[in-house]
Amino acid sequence: QVYHCKTRRLRHKELIAYAIQGGISQTQIAHEISGGKGPLHLNFLWEAGGTTSILQAILEGAKGLVHGITCGAGMPFRLAEIASRYKVYYYPIISSARAFSVLWKRAYHKYADWFGGVVYEDPWLAGGHNGLSNSETPDSPQDPFSRVRELRAVMRDIGQGETPIFMAGGLWFLRDWQDWIGNKELGPIAFQFGTRTILTQESPVSEKWKKKLLSLKEGDVLLNRFSPTGFYSSAVSNSFLAELVERNKHQVCFSRRPTNEYIAALPVGARGRPVYLMPDDKALADDWIAKGFTLAMKTPESTLIFVTPEKSAEILTDQRDCMGCLSSCKFSNWSQNENGSTGKKADPRSFCIQKTLQSIAHDGGLEDNLMFSGHNAYKFATDPFYDNGFIPSVQQLVDRLQTGD
Repeated sequence: QVYHCKTRRLRHKELIAYAIQGGISQTQIAHEISGGKGPLHLNFLWEAGGTTSILQAILEGAKGLVHGITCGAGMPFRLAEIASRYKVYYYPIISSARAFSVLWKRAYHKYADWFGGVVYEDPWLAGGHNGLSNSETPDSPQDPFSRVRELRAVMRDIGQGETPIFMAGGLWFLRDWQDWIGNKELGPIAFQFGTRTILTQESPVSEKWKKKLLSLKEGDVLLNRFSPTGFYSSAVSNSFLAELVERNKHQVCFSRRPTNEYIAALPVGARGRPVYLMPDDKALADDWIAKGFTLAMKTPESTLIFVTPEKSAEILTDQRDCMGCLSSCKFSNWSQNENGSTGKKADPRSFCIQKTLQSIAHDGGLEDNLMFSGHNAYKFATDPFYDNGFIPSVQQLVDRLQTGD
């Protein structure tokens, strides 16, 4: 995708046009490949830029081809209303019974006829963006069975006891989930496989991406909170994530004026205006500067991060070139509201997600880009199905899954 306009607002409109064109095209291709057999679903990131406009335009442009919409990464309150208008089923992605209850009470109860099911995406196991709440921590995973049982209880209270729940995240062998199938506490259960489908012959990711998946080890996928969405996400540990970890570690609090605690002056910026650090933090800053991390960048939370001149230039360029790919971006401070801004300072501790996902999707470097993955990806290297680098077709994978493996 090449953007020609000079302002964020106009580039945002270009992005929406690209998304509509691509979405309609992909829907038509999927319909042709399937031969019209089986349901065809759209999968939407609710907090992506222009989601409601893009979704409605695709449903209009590919009318009759779409059977359902799966949507998460945020609270998609308008999903039900849009789906019902086009007479397609909707499947919200949630990570807790509480989130589903809020969606149902505020919006979905009005459109119950087109409620197809709910995807429970486990926030500790799934790849990509995860739904960890502020009351949950990445280091304290909870049992998915109890959380899905709680979700089913809420659904029974609203008359949706027989509507399927789709378990997503942490799946590999179906035999590991035998206790879930036919379980009266859980009701109708289906399973959504994400990571395993990436390693198929039809998968559009690069061959080097597929080879990388075959070599991962347990612990190689990192649950982190660097995403400009503000959500937690899971991705393969590589140089890209390592630099973000380092960038966030090279961070100290500062004050614009000296106080009883902040007494050590540090000149920053082109004009060398002083800010004030605590003495211990000043020693850290001096050490980072001596190692080449010479430029201090201010964050929205009255902290400084220290980066190399090259990284600073890259961050500033990416922030300036923002095309509004999210409804709200903490990295660039873009927002699709009337002001075009979150009202906060752009946050250099994050990154441009559009840039890196476009790069890795088009054969960019695996070490230098964000590589989303579920936490079970290391099992590619230990599952005998993939011995000798075997990459199955989608049909071969489906056949294998149905055996329990």
